Formats: sequence, structure tokens, C-alpha cells
Amino acid sequence: MIDASRYPRLSRIKAPEDLRKFEASALRATADELRGYLIESVGKSGGHFGANLGVVELTTVLHYLYNTPEDRIVWDVGHQAYPHKILTGRGDRIHTVKQKDGVAPFPKREESEFDTFGVGHSSTSISAALGMAVANQLEGNDRRVVAVIGDGAMTAGMAYEALNHAGGMDTEPNLLVILNDNRMSISEAVGGLTQMLGRMTGNRTLNALREGGKKLLGDKDKGPARFVRRWEEHWKGMFVPSTLFEEMGFHYTGPIDGHDVDALVSTIKTLKGLKGPQLLHVITTKGKGYGRAEGDQIGYHAVSPFDPDQGIVPKPGTAKKPTYTDVFGDWLCDMAAADTKLLGITPAMREGSGLVAFSKQFPERYFDTAIAEQHAVTLAAGMACEGAKPVVAIYSTFLQRAYDQLVHDVAIQKLDVMFAIDRGGVVGPDGATHAGNLDLSFLRCVPNMMVMAPSDEHEARLLLNTAYRHEGPTAVRYPRGSGTGVAAGDSLEGVEIGKSVTRHEGTRLALLAFGAPLPAALKVGEALGLTVVDMRFVKPLDRERILALARTHDGFVTLEDNVVAGGAGSGVSELLSAEGIVMPVLHLGLPDAFQHHASREDLLAEAGLDVDGIRAAILKRWPDINQAAARSAQG
Repeated sequence: MIDASRYPRLSRIKAPEDLRKFEASALRATADELRGYLIESVGKSGGHFGANLGVVELTTVLHYLYNTPEDRIVWDVGHQAYPHKILTGRGDRIHTVKQKDGVAPFPKREESEFDTFGVGHSSTSISAALGMAVANQLEGNDRRVVAVIGDGAMTAGMAYEALNHAGGMDTEPNLLVILNDNRMSISEAVGGLTQMLGRMTGNRTLNALREGGKKLLGDKDKGPARFVRRWEEHWKGMFVPSTLFEEMGFHYTGPIDGHDVDALVSTIKTLKGLKGPQLLHVITTKGKGYGRAEGDQIGYHAVSPFDPDQGIVPKPGTAKKPTYTDVFGDWLCDMAAADTKLLGITPAMREGSGLVAFSKQFPERYFDTAIAEQHAVTLAAGMACEGAKPVVAIYSTFLQRAYDQLVHDVAIQKLDVMFAIDRGGVVGPDGATHAGNLDLSFLRCVPNMMVMAPSDEHEARLLLNTAYRHEGPTAVRYPRGSGTGVAAGDSLEGVEIGKSVTRHEGTRLALLAFGAPLPAALKVGEALGLTVVDMRFVKPLDRERILALARTHDGFVTLEDNVVAGGAGSGVSELLSAEGIVMPVLHLGLPDAFQHHASREDLLAEAGLDVDGIRAAILKRWPDINQAAARSAQG
């Protein structure tokens, strides 16, 4: 329960209708309580932090002025929706965010009627909100629709596709787009748009003149006003780049202070009564109200549990094992030092993908495309056309957004582009929107692609080398988090393409492990006396070894941190079928379902990819294996 003695107003809000019972004069104090409770709760649970602190006032005002959930609020980059969740009946449970059976970290339609559109990726809000507005108008209702886009999401092309559509429709949709401008994504926002918005917000005199001109013009639909308005827009266009939005058909308002409750109430109340597409530009500070987060907006974007009085303090103890991301980051710098043709590309994920050191050591060869995955891949294709060797560092879930570019611009043309795919397989607390469960399936079906899955840190280094030295499209896919503790080494040499490694010699069954499941498979194989193979390559498969094992074993078990449907195991069955070999094959992998948010360990156990699950699945299929293993151990 929310402590009423500390949060007297917030504790009374079980739904936005309770908030709307307050006087407008109480909103400032309510927002302050909301911010304090958010700091306390995320301190306990961990989770996304800075972006949520930045939208406290805006969220409070939106739910105060709009009749939610009847009116629709669509959030972009859903990691700024914690205040929204607190105000819509989930405040008592917000400390469970990201935990198994806890509050989802992003808006989720099945969790609440107030979560009007599920989101985990960015730049989808305007398209979704426009769709809602159009459907509502066709039904003849007057429901209002608001899209809140920010935290870098306006750097993605999809946002402009939606703006272009909405602003050019013959029947103007009643849609309010709120640009929450904090000049950040996870890292600093980059690109020409960010510079343009900076010029906008930095010239107060021109903005004052601009707002004065609007008041003078009055009704924009009257003839004289339309003429004067066109003259005004041409005049403003020489000074203020806000005309970008107005030329696209949106009525632009702002920028205004996104932490000034009175200004927000006054402005949004006015806009709520206007027809047609509107765009409100608000300026906010990421981490607002918590000094440490304001001063370190990157470090406090997302946090582990911490003491708000002390801030984030490194925990004493033994040094933690390097993550696969760390292994990639070190490799990238080493290979870049050895080869000047290497160029590093990231779509706004410098920290998450391990490119911080590379960006500092090789700034002229580092390219952050902002939240523009499609552009990032085709940019790499263009670089490769001119003899460069681009490495695209990208999360598995975000590569899905650039699949057409991977196929059309890279693979068809056999261009020398390497994909370093982080967060492959089960990701965990961020839920289905961030899971990398599909990549082996959607990559192995693409002609000309070479696909690899390392089983530990050393293998990751070797396969990164192999991918880089290969001429043509390649992908190395690795999981989130730490590996097994094996030293990655500093070699820049690769391995023979398409060759696997036997990790344990056994009989009866061969366990063919692709990537992360190998350690668990090895424990099971050693206990039951089974052969265990580190397959390394999803494509091309080690055809020679698979056929040799088929002659000496009774069956195969394939293991992958990927959906079974169309995955690496499917490739094994396809090979056996093509060779006319009939033998039992048990495919172990992720289910044909979108997994919920929980720890990676919990989700792997649910999928039967931990030691107990693998053992149980094998013994269910081959129950006599256990007795044979016991006799072997006794003898």
C-alpha cells in the first residue's frame, strides 16, 4: 500500500477518476508526491528511472484533463510509462516491475485497460494513435487520442511516416502528438533533428514572437487569417525550424516547460478543444527531481535496486565475470586497431551494445544512427559497396525492425556486412518486446547469410574473428549477461567455417547444442554418458559431423536458445531428411509463445532449457538411458 502519511494525495488515487476529483491547484503537490514515490519504488525494484522522472508532471496533467481510459493515451518508448502505471491502479505493485508475475515494464494491453497500445520498441505511438483516431471518427464518436513520443523516438523514420500521413489526410484526424523533448535517448540524442530542436528551444525571443503571431491570427480557417498565416509561416521559417511540423500539416504549439504544471494545464486544455492534427512540444529534463539522475542521465536511464539517499554505489566483492557485450566491445577495439577498414555502427545503443570504448578510441569510425535500425543496416550496405568493413552492433529484437534491409540491401547483394547481435534468445525482465527468441529462425532462411552462436566467451571471440574475416554477410548471435567464466583471450584468428567441436564423447544419443545451452547440455551429457557437440554454426551446419554421428548414435537432441519453429534444430532435421536418414530427433528450445517478463534463469527453466529440464525431456523420450547410465557408473 502507498503510505498515506507520506503521500496523502497519491494514496487516494486508485484510478485517474480519483485524480480528477482534485482541484487544479493540487496538481503540483500531487506530481511532487508521484515523483517521490517513483524514486522510492524504483530504488527498491530497479528498472527504468530517468525517463520516468522526466514525465511526472506531463503524465499527471494528461490523466487529469483527459477522460482515460475512454480517451486514449498512447505512450512511446514505453520505459517512460511508470508514472502512468502508478496513476492507473498499479501504484501498490509498481515495486514488482520486471519481476516474475509482477508489473510489466512497458505498457501492456492485457495488463490494464489504460494501456491502450503495447510498446517496447520506439516511434510507434503516432502511427497507433492515428489509427485509433481514424477508427473513432469513422464510428462517429468524439474520443480524444494523444500520442506521447520522446526519449529519442522522434529520430526514427516511422514517426515521420505517421506525421506525413496524418498531416496530409483529406479528413483531418483529431490527434494530439506531444513531443517530449529531453534531448536524450538512452545516450545523448544525435543527428540533425536534435540540433534543430535545440535551435528551437534556445531562442526565447523568436518563440515569444511566434506565440504572439498566433494570437493575432485568430481563427486559422478564415480567409484573411489563412493569408496572414502563410506570410507568417514563411517569415518564421527563416528563423525557427518549427515549420517542419506545420508544413507537414500539424498545428504546432511550443516549446513549453514540461515541468510547469500550470502551463501544461492551460496549454493542453486549449489543444484538447481544437480539431485536426496538433503537435505540442514540451521540454523536460531526464531524471528531473533527483539530482544524481539529472547529473548522470545515461547512468540513471535504467538502474538496479539502490538506496536513493546514496545513489548508485558499486557493490564491494569479487569482480564480476565479463558479459558477452564486454567481450564484443573488447574485440571490436582490438580488430579496429588491426584493420582500418572496420567501421562500427549502432542504432542508438552505444552503451547497451558495448561501443563506448570504440567510440572514444575511434571516433571517426563510429556511427550512431539514432533510433533508425533500417537506416543503420542500409548505411552499412553502402559502406560495404565502397570496400569498408562495417560491423552493425544491434540487439536481436531491434534487428527485427530492419529485416527487409538485411535481406534486400545486404544479403541479395552479398555485401560484406557483419552483424553482432546482442540479447539473442531469452532476455528476461524486459519481457516479450525485448526477447531475441526469433533470430536464428529468421536468419537461417536468408540465402548468403552465415550464422554463428557462441557457447562461451572464448568461442565468442573466435566466432567474431571468423565472421569478420569472412567475405559476405555474417551474423554472430550471443545472449544477454555473463558467460561461463572462460577467458575470452586476445586472438584475432578465426575457426574453420562450418565446423563443430565435440565436447564430450558418449554413446546412444548426441546432444547438438547451438550457443548458450551448451553448458547445461554438457552437464546432462556427462551425467548420462551421451555425446555433446558444440555446433558453433547454425548456417552452414557441420554436415560431415552430423552424418557421422547419425551412423553411430540412436538419436539426436538439438538444443537452442531460440524458438523451435524453424530454428537451428529444424536445420538438422532438414539435413537428415534430405539424406534419407530416418532417426528420432528431439528438439529442445523456446516455446511457440511470447514469454512474459521474469529472470532469464526462470524463463529458461520454464522452457525446459536448464539442466533439470533437459534431463527430464531426454529421459521421457528415452527412459532406458537412465538405467544404462547408472550401470555404466557402477561398472
